[in-house]
Amino acid sequence: MILGRAFTAGLLAVAAGGAAPVAGLGQGGTVAMAPVVDPSWLQVDTTTKTVTFQLVAGLTGLNGALNFNGFRDGGLTLTVPVGWNVAIHFRNHDGMLPHSAEVIGESHPLPTGPVAPAFPRAFTLRLDQGLVSEQGDDIRFIADRGGKYLIFCGVPGHGAAGMWIRLDVSGSFRTASLVTPAGKP
Repeated sequence: MILGRAFTAGLLAVAAGGAAPVAGLGQGGTVAMAPVVDPSWLQVDTTTKTVTFQLVAGLTGLNGALNFNGFRDGGLTLTVPVGWNVAIHFRNHDGMLPHSAEVIGESHPLPTGPVAPAFPRAFTLRLDQGLVSEQGDDIRFIADRGGKYLIFCGVPGHGAAGMWIRLDVSGSFRTASLVTPAGKP
C-alpha cells in the first residue's frame, strides 16, 4: 500500500535536475510508471529572458499517444515569468496520428478543436490538420501578460480527449520551470 500512496502523492517539480521514475499501482493492481520530467526539455537563459521548451506530441503510449511529453490532462505545467520570450520546439513523435499545438486561454469545457491563440504566433502550422509523424514547427511569442493558459492540441477531438498541458505566466516567477501537480517552482 505504500506504493499506492507514493503514486497518488504525485511527482516533484524538476527545474534543473533529473528525477527517477515514480512507480505506482495501475488498474488491476499492476505497476505503472508515472511520467517523468526530462531536464533536457527546458533551457532557460536569464540574461536574455528566454525559455526554450521541447514539446513532443505522442512521446509515450499514454492516453492512446494523445499526450505532450508523456503527460495529459494538465499533468505538466510550464511556468514562465511575465515578459519573457518563449520558444516552443514542437515535434510529433506519434507514428499514427497527426498533432499540433497552440497556447490558448484556460477554458472549461475544453474546446473540441482549434480556437484563437492567447498570444500572437502561439500556434503551429496546420493547426486543425496537424503535422504528421516526426514533423515539427517552432512557436515563438512573448509572454506579455500573466495568467493561466493551456498548451493544447488543435486537431479536432485531441485536446478535449486530454492532449493538453498547462502554461502559467506570472510576475512572481523569477525563472522558468517545469512543474508537476505535487511540485512547486
